[in-house]
Amino acid sequence: MSKTADIRLPDPSRWKALAFIALAQLMVVLDATIVNIALPHAQTDLGISDANKQWVITAYALAFGGLLLFGGRIADLWGRKRTFVVGLIGFALASALGGAAQNQGMLFGSRALQGVFGALLAPAALSLLAVMFTDAKERAKAFGIYGAIAGGGGAVGLILGGFLTQTLNWRWTFFVNIPFAIIAAAGAYFVIREPAGGRNRASLDIPGVVLSALGLVSLVYGFTRAESAGWSDGLTIGMFVASGVLLLSFALTESRVKSPLLPLRVVLDRNRGGVYLSLGLAVIAMFGLFLFLTYYLQVVRGYSPIRTGFAFLPMIAGMITGSTQIGARLMTRVPARKLMGPGFLVAAVGMLLLTQLEIGSSYAGLILPAQLLLGLGMGTAFMPAMSLATHGVEPRDSGVASAMVNTSQQVGGAIGTALLNTIAASAATAYASSHAALGAKNPELLKLQSMVHGFTGAIWWAVGILVVASAIAVTFINAGRPSAGPVGGGSGSGDAEGVEDEFKIPVVAH
Repeated sequence: MSKTADIRLPDPSRWKALAFIALAQLMVVLDATIVNIALPHAQTDLGISDANKQWVITAYALAFGGLLLFGGRIADLWGRKRTFVVGLIGFALASALGGAAQNQGMLFGSRALQGVFGALLAPAALSLLAVMFTDAKERAKAFGIYGAIAGGGGAVGLILGGFLTQTLNWRWTFFVNIPFAIIAAAGAYFVIREPAGGRNRASLDIPGVVLSALGLVSLVYGFTRAESAGWSDGLTIGMFVASGVLLLSFALTESRVKSPLLPLRVVLDRNRGGVYLSLGLAVIAMFGLFLFLTYYLQVVRGYSPIRTGFAFLPMIAGMITGSTQIGARLMTRVPARKLMGPGFLVAAVGMLLLTQLEIGSSYAGLILPAQLLLGLGMGTAFMPAMSLATHGVEPRDSGVASAMVNTSQQVGGAIGTALLNTIAASAATAYASSHAALGAKNPELLKLQSMVHGFTGAIWWAVGILVVASAIAVTFINAGRPSAGPVGGGSGSGDAEGVEDEFKIPVVAH
């Protein structure tokens, strides 16, 4: 079947397929936060030391972040449906292993396996949407739903994690993935029909796989270690240096090999490059906020895990509204930059409100409106970002283009957690030192005030990061609004103003 035929005859089962793709994406995204709530209980049950507890998070982050590009390329090579189903089955088995873990080694190993199969699953899910939804208006609706899940799934994980941990036990934060995965895999197998002619059957770029995986693992581990060991730690610095060398070698390799793992045409397009960069920065701010608000509500305000999870509901509601009611409705009417730029600024205003946090701040008067603004802004910006990241890319590159979206989010999350937590810790220490007199009278009060002062200091940085993300979106992204007709797979197709090809940065062949 020709590409033209694929565009004119969309898959009649595409909306059913979206339901199963969305379910799988929700599973992957909420898994990033659901384990955080359960970690203290798992640590006690399995006798994990404070020094080793970070590996429950780090093992997943390293495998997932390091193998995303490889997973995207596998999706282009094997076929997106097959990769999607294999990723789901593997994720379910890894989750079963984690729930049944009898020692820390089993738990760490299961988290690494979850990361491996998540790296197959996530890019396959997004690239399936990219090739199945070719009409601009339908694409807007589909990516609106996907964007809401990608943005709000982390908060859903906090709610579900709190509920399962408090009412059952920590093991169910792993077991809960199994029904998600089984339903999504069965639905995908019977419903999804991948368009023909979209595979990239070129030989696998083994040097690219090794260099990208090692480079991304070094980068993610560098930021993860910085959080616990400090930025001046020798191994931390060594990881960053190694990452720079490996990723530079990867870029040089990709410009020379015949069948690159990451064709430079994917990232050197100014629109996609702008999306990857602005999205990564926004996620830095978001992940830091999840961390600070969770600690503020549980430690400072004394909320239970379940109550903390429900306290994040306004942000989820804002994201769903921004993504499906604002982003999806306006995406075919205005250029993406006019949604992403203002969206990140609205989120920055919400973040700005949270710089006013104090020990006794009102939830209804401060935290709730701040979350609503954050959710509305992020939802409005995420939706066109997800769509534009794969828009106009050749079908054979849709898997790796989708993997780059997930890579920017994963690296952004690692950076955000480490960078903002380090800033908060430094500010808290400085505050405690300068208020030693209060500590002599009321050490517990000083501890809480120092913690909140650290949070607000780091949140100011998050405000600035979101403003920079907005500026990048407005400056780099120049694609016009998608036309109301079909969106093709060729480069630059579907832009009413025809600017995507015009501003594409050429790649010099070697």
